[in-house]
Amino acid sequence: MKSNYLITTLLRGKWFIDYRLDIETSELIDKILARQFAGETAILSDNKPLAFSVSTGKASQLTSSIPEDIPENSTAIYSIEGTMLKYGTLCSYGTTEIAAAVREAAMHKKIGSIVLDIDSGGGSVDAIAPLVEAIRLAQVNNKPVLASCDLCASAALFVASYCDEIHAANEISAEFGSVGVMMSFKDYQKRNENLGITEHRVYSNLSEHKNQPLELALQGKYDLIKTEMLDPLALKFQETIKENIPGLKTETEGILSGKTFYAADALDNKIINAIGDLNYTLKRAQELRKKLLINNYTNH
Repeated sequence: MKSNYLITTLLRGKWFIDYRLDIETSELIDKILARQFAGETAILSDNKPLAFSVSTGKASQLTSSIPEDIPENSTAIYSIEGTMLKYGTLCSYGTTEIAAAVREAAMHKKIGSIVLDIDSGGGSVDAIAPLVEAIRLAQVNNKPVLASCDLCASAALFVASYCDEIHAANEISAEFGSVGVMMSFKDYQKRNENLGITEHRVYSNLSEHKNQPLELALQGKYDLIKTEMLDPLALKFQETIKENIPGLKTETEGILSGKTFYAADALDNKIINAIGDLNYTLKRAQELRKKLLINNYTNH
């Protein structure tokens, strides 16, 4: 059943996510466990192919594949919305699906730049790598990748940090940050006991460390799950942000430990490069593409 991935990720995943989205996913978990999604076996892309826009300098047209009759150096625009998951589910497109489309643009002879239109509070840790790889492929092919963002928190910021520039799409709701990692799970042991169900987990004598952090966490002892599973990810997140955003004001309180910033403060703290709408970002994408072409020409 294709929706099994959604269930296991929601219940067991490690997250670069803003807590506001975690509250939303908790509601989804409850619906799944109540079997309100019973019978749903397809994923979103089975019924609705991933759509994106291609800007030709004059207008943007929605499409599910790159038209061959577009002008040279057009810009492809891809949306990253809501909770980021690696694989597509019945509710959303996976980052593997989005990344596949971005890679197509990265290799297309008439696409000169790419814009990621981000409105996401983050998601599962394993959702990040496919998008990062696609961004790098575009950049290797001299195609700048820019992020135009409303909410860009946690895993979404991790991805955006690999772009050539990050822009706030507006000064009202655009928000950045939430650098950190969390893990949440529900313990149904007491409920099962009330139903007369007892679960037995038996480990080999040679497997004393298997699932040890989680077993201790179920007893309310969280130290090991923090040090072994969450802290290494948080440290990697911090190091990545510092490396990818070299002007970042790391001395600002909370900037590397989960605080979020609206557009003006994000700009002051060098999290983002500019504040401007999608048209501004499209213009910058064209400018950076021209600059790359000129540099390549003069250096050869």
